Amino acid sequence: MTTSHDTSYDASHGAPEVIDRREGPYGEVVLRRHGGLLQIIVNGCFLMDTSDGRSERRLVEASLGALDGRPGPDVLIGGLGVGFSLAHAAAEPRWGRIAVVERERAIIDWHRAGPLAGLSSRALADPRTEIIEADLVAYVNETSDTYDALCLDIDNGPEWTVTEGNENLYSAAGLAACARVLRPGGVLAVWSAQPSSDFARTLGNAGFRQVRTEEIPVARGVPDVVHLAIGPG
Repeated sequence: MTTSHDTSYDASHGAPEVIDRREGPYGEVVLRRHGGLLQIIVNGCFLMDTSDGRSERRLVEASLGALDGRPGPDVLIGGLGVGFSLAHAAAEPRWGRIAVVERERAIIDWHRAGPLAGLSSRALADPRTEIIEADLVAYVNETSDTYDALCLDIDNGPEWTVTEGNENLYSAAGLAACARVLRPGGVLAVWSAQPSSDFARTLGNAGFRQVRTEEIPVARGVPDVVHLAIGPG
């Protein structure tokens, strides 16, 4: 649900306007408007806005491209954010089930009946779409469901997490949990604001194959990154 491009202040648009502010189980969640952009802030940390979205869309595209052409693959998207990944997945008829795990009730509400609905209403109306309100780290450890692709975008990257508990997801144990919910030959894709050679090595050590890092140019700043790997087995 993240992006590396903080457009939170631009003097030409004045100060950002807070639209909604909530205290959730993981801290404060804020939706604000700045000029024509909507921005999500969690515990004072800028997460993402509606300015671009090309790397979030690429996260989904690259996952589908790395699969083996199986019909109707199911995808799990970790993090709803402003809805770029969900909307892009729902626009692709080749996907089967499209499940999105989001732990912040506020973000879900902003999509269902709030300012972010314009970005995701069609995707939410798609019968393939399911929103699961849960913590992703807990979900991959506890669910009995399996998927062909996991597209994870809950942090600014493996080395820049939103909350301390998220660090477990990128560890050997967390990757083992991800592998557990991946079907044979399934794809793990992880969004990041910067490449991480340590994470790439951890993927390989955890048994993931064909590990690679794809850079996505963005309008401003350094490129975003998608880490891609095929599940063990």
